[in-house]
Amino acid sequence: MARTWKTSSLAVLALTMVISAGLMGCSGKDSGDSNTSAPANTENVYKEKYDPEVTISTAWGIDPTVTFKNGETIENSVATKWAKEELGININSLWSVTDTNGAFATKVRLSMSSRQNMPDIITIGSNESQLIQDLIESGIYGEVGELFDKYASDTWKKAMDIDPTVWNSVTRDGKKMGIPVLDYAYNNDYILWIRQDWLDALNLKAPTTLDELEQVMDAFKNNNPSGLAPNKVVPLSIGFKNSMNTWMGDPSWIFGAAGTLPQQWNLDEEGKLEYGSVQPEMKEGLQTLRNWFEKGYIPQEVALWDENKTAEPAVAGTAGIIPGPYWMSGWPLTDTVKNDPKAVWKPYAIPTGADGTAMRHGTNFASAVTLIKKDMEHPEAFFTYQNYMFDQFADPAAGSKHDFGLFEGYDYELDANGNQKRYDEVEGGYVNVLRYLLVRDGARIPDAQMKALLSIADGKEATTRLEREVQANYGLETPNAAKVLMSQEDISYKDMFTGPPTETMKSKLDYLNKIENQTFNEIIYGNKPVDSFDTFVQTWKAGGGDKITEEVNTWYDSVK
Repeated sequence: MARTWKTSSLAVLALTMVISAGLMGCSGKDSGDSNTSAPANTENVYKEKYDPEVTISTAWGIDPTVTFKNGETIENSVATKWAKEELGININSLWSVTDTNGAFATKVRLSMSSRQNMPDIITIGSNESQLIQDLIESGIYGEVGELFDKYASDTWKKAMDIDPTVWNSVTRDGKKMGIPVLDYAYNNDYILWIRQDWLDALNLKAPTTLDELEQVMDAFKNNNPSGLAPNKVVPLSIGFKNSMNTWMGDPSWIFGAAGTLPQQWNLDEEGKLEYGSVQPEMKEGLQTLRNWFEKGYIPQEVALWDENKTAEPAVAGTAGIIPGPYWMSGWPLTDTVKNDPKAVWKPYAIPTGADGTAMRHGTNFASAVTLIKKDMEHPEAFFTYQNYMFDQFADPAAGSKHDFGLFEGYDYELDANGNQKRYDEVEGGYVNVLRYLLVRDGARIPDAQMKALLSIADGKEATTRLEREVQANYGLETPNAAKVLMSQEDISYKDMFTGPPTETMKSKLDYLNKIENQTFNEIIYGNKPVDSFDTFVQTWKAGGGDKITEEVNTWYDSVK
């Protein structure tokens, strides 16, 4: 999983499915080529290993869940040592910051405004669209299309071609100003995780409609199988402090049962883009959430809960249902048994409305953007680094150099018979070293992970690295959850606007988002009638929403 790039990183165990093999195919790097961003030279400046070493500077936003071992840091880790020894690339860290409450974006802006030295390579999450726009407009970072065409390997190019629209967000006047960071398909699409032990104890079937879901939530709350008092149970753990359309614990699918998805741009019947939050179907979803709030089925501080907060009662053993991605059985739900040894979570399909309607937000294929400094001395070295990731990590064949993982003793370990241990058996603790890389999570081919998951779900023997990682590093329910997810493949709807902020968005969007969030919260909390939604829509349209809709569709017409 539009999703936030930062938060999706918190699935430490679930998002380890990257890494691949094969020799580096870097054809087409002709020695006579010149490029405005690369040194004009009679020799081929691109190398698979540099001697003497070259330096790439960067800056780090460290996810607070990232761990280190052996006394390492983000500036001096097994990954920076690997880059130096394997590729002849020295990674120079200009600065690092623990990325809580937008600290990374704040530091980037401060560095830019105070004219500090900016990193050669910087990766910004797609949720920070305005920051990406500002960096592009600053003139510090340059056009990358020619560099990509010249230096990117065939593996990388083919991965990007799976969905060429990923370039839309970084294309300005026909020029590609950043390289999209590919994500796994369906990585943040939703299913429901439900306490199966509670269902069994109450002789209940998993809900298939919102009405059935309400019956299950009522039983979980008022006749709790674990003996919890009603006021101690969170039947449905959701929150929308950051968004009603995010990567874990959000309620967007509830509105989907009525026929729209909030806080994203959807296609209407005429092929135009419409903003989901102002569609008439929203009223039904708001009424549903208001009813559930009054009955205590959702948290009483639901508007103050972010994605991580929704996981807390699930892990504590006091929540019965949490919506989220298929990988959640590995993180965070694997920890529930520490607090309730009888806890069993099972994945189920998204419930439908009364007429069978269901919608869930889909995962865009790009989670971030990498920018390359205009005056970077050796831009080709970045492609040496990332080509290695795509050619030898992303989806390796059996018998490859990285057949089990990236760094032995960190993200994998073999037993005496050469078999891969489960992640919780790694000596000294498993660490997600993919977060140490220049482009976090290394390299992802969008469809590779789901193919591996479905193969394992169908009972096939694991023969590739990705398939082995499914078994070793994911929760045991993950392959089955992936199959549940794909049983509803047709209800997945991506945010259709992936372009840069429009002119009116720059001046009006903060205001429009503020009145939207305020109105929705007041309706759900019972402080305003549901009909106040109609007044909000009028205000939204007159306050810049109609103009934004016009601009969004002008952009869409230019790229579709």
